[in-house]
Parts: sequence; structure tokens; C-alpha cells
Amino acid sequence: MTARQLLLRLTALSLAAAILVATAAIAEDEFETVELIPEDKAGFTATHVFAPITGLFRGGPGFWYDQRRLKIETTPPGAALDLFYVRKNFQKGYEQADSPVIVLLPSRIDAGDRDSITIRAFLDGYKQREISIRVRGKEEEILIELEPLANTLVAVTHLYFAGRASLTFLTKEALTFRVQHREGGYSIIFIETGTSDEATAVLSVVNDALVERVWSQQLGEDLVVRIELTPEAIARRVDLRQQQSHDPIRRLHSFTLNVIPPDGGAEAVRRTRSALARITGHQVSSCATRYDGDLHEHIEASVLARALTPKGSFVDPYLRAAMKRLGEISPGGQVVLGDGTRFRTSIPLELSAASSQASEVRGYLAILRQLVNELEPAANQRNTLRGLIAPEVTPADFDAIIDGAEAAERLCLTNAG
Repeated sequence: MTARQLLLRLTALSLAAAILVATAAIAEDEFETVELIPEDKAGFTATHVFAPITGLFRGGPGFWYDQRRLKIETTPPGAALDLFYVRKNFQKGYEQADSPVIVLLPSRIDAGDRDSITIRAFLDGYKQREISIRVRGKEEEILIELEPLANTLVAVTHLYFAGRASLTFLTKEALTFRVQHREGGYSIIFIETGTSDEATAVLSVVNDALVERVWSQQLGEDLVVRIELTPEAIARRVDLRQQQSHDPIRRLHSFTLNVIPPDGGAEAVRRTRSALARITGHQVSSCATRYDGDLHEHIEASVLARALTPKGSFVDPYLRAAMKRLGEISPGGQVVLGDGTRFRTSIPLELSAASSQASEVRGYLAILRQLVNELEPAANQRNTLRGLIAPEVTPADFDAIIDGAEAAERLCLTNAG
């Protein structure tokens, strides 16, 4: 290597080092700086006598006499930090900050041998973590890695039908929770549970005749869901009932809150029976089958099955009654599955078999659409139908699916005319 090449290489290394130093300086400027220095110094000990000598073996005199600077970061960043200065089990100082932060501490000679800093890190959706370090220690940088909460609210489904409402919360693990009554509604505290964007999005659009709105807030390790009832629900003094179950196939735990009128919905049952009696065969056949088929094509079969298969929900009797009515207005008193299997709904055993495979029955989605239209005002019809047949589909996606199905039905009617 020639002298010129050596000079060029040394110059390049010097520039690189300068850039790294400048970058580090800029990055450090972004750190918040707090001072955590007790008003009184630690007592005089033998350490003070020998510090000038022992410091020579620990990096020089500055080891004991320079002010301590502790750089604290968290992964992910942005955690709230509680900083405690502890001496002989007594708190001598306290500060709050957000990571990343630089904490200014007393010099080692001014700190006691047992002086320590306790750092408590909080971040919504993550486990709280606490660590302690000695003030006289050698640490200059601390990285606190936060772990996500063990349980997560992965999805929420909302259903309103026949004067009753329900909210189902799906989580990865079994829930520990508290339900608190408050003025105008309820608060549910899910212990050590985080949330997902999908669940939060569904909660933000919940609205029906009983539930005015729902919103969630992550408070450290706990998720708080607040339910605000409508004036009608408050006036009627609705009741709240809970139900828990486990889906072994999807490995999800469910917690359902049912909002029930004081009469148990007796009037709604009467209205539903009358509405079913008004539905005719023409309303679920002909071009209505195009609508029904388009929904089957664009909604996942598993989503339909989970919504329509009997599972102990308050809507099960209504879904069964709709299946029975579909058989009554269909040729031969039979409902037909996609594979051609037929069931006579006038026979209880066959009605149960058809209900257990409701997602495959031709015309079933069409009769549910008609039933919802008979019971609900136009503004609520789509949301109610979504809760019945596809609560796992987002409102925006469901609107697009319904638009497509209705367009297919209109095209059929145009061609038929």
C-alpha cells in the first residue's frame, strides 16, 4: 500500500468517525433529560479516603468525582418511566419521564454504597417492568425490553335483534374481568389484556336501539370498555347478563354481554312471529335466490357457519323459527342444501338437522334479510343483518358485499322484466 493510499484510507476513517460522533450527538439531543440528585449527600466513609487511589484502577479520578449520566431506553420506545432514588430503603427522590431519557445522578463519591435507582416502565398493552441498579455501578446505558400482555382482545362481534343486544369479546386466553354499573351504562375492566386495531374499530361503530355507543381505553395493563346505553334502554331498566365459552377450533375464548329488556323480550317475540307469518315464498325465491347466492359466494362459509349454527345465543329460537318458515313456504315443505340434501322442517328432527347446517341452506339468507326488513327501520337493517349472518365481517366490507348482492338481484329483476 502506497503512502497516498494509506493517507486516503486514514482520511476516510476519520470522516466516518466524525459522522458517527455527530449522529450520536444528534440522537442524544432527542433524549429528555431529568435530574435525580438527593438534596443531601451520603455520609463520609473510608471510600472517600481511598477514592483517589482506587479511582486509578477504575478508569481514572473521574470514576468517583464525575457526575453520573444514565441513558435509559425501552423497546418499544415511548414508555412512561417512574424513577425512584432509594437510600437505605428510604425514597430520596422521584421523577417521571418518557423513554428515551438521560438521567443525571450524583457522582459516585456523593452516593452511598447502597444507593440505588429503581426504574418502573409502563406502556399501554405491555407488561409493567421494574429494575434497580446501584448508583455506584458501572452502567451507562439501560435498555428495558417490554413484553406484550399475555391476553389480547382479537375481535368483537355486535348483534342486535328483536329488542335485545349482545357484545361478544374474543380473546386468546380466558378472561379475568370486572363489570361495574355506572350512570348511563356499564364499564368492563379486562385485567392484563391488550386490544387489537380490528377490535377497537368494531367497538367504535357499535350502535343500536339499546346501546348508544361503546369505546375502549387501555390503562396500563388493563383494558377498559365503556358501554353507554340509550335513553330508551335506561328508561326501560334493561338487565345485563354474562356468558362465557371456548372455541376449541380457533382456540379463542369468548365473553358475551347480553342487554335484555325487563320483560325478556316478550313483545319482540310476538312481533317476530307476526313478521315471519307475513313472509311469502315469492320473497325468498326467483331473483331473491341471486341475492342469496351472491352472499354465499362472498362471505366465507366458516363465518356464516359460526353465526348461524345454534350455540346457546338468544337468537337461536328466532333462527330456528326462520328455518321452519322457509320450509313452510318452499315447494314440498322442504329446505334444500347446496349439495341437494332436503329436510322437511315440519319434522322436529329434520328441522334440527337443517338448523345445524343453516349456512348451507339455499334461501336462508334471503328469508333472514326479509325478516330484518320487516322488523327494523331502514337505517338499521344492514347492521342488524350483519350481526345475524356475518358479525365477524367489518361494517365496511359487509356494505360492499351487500351492495354487490343487491346489484345482482336488480340485474335479475331487470332481465326478468
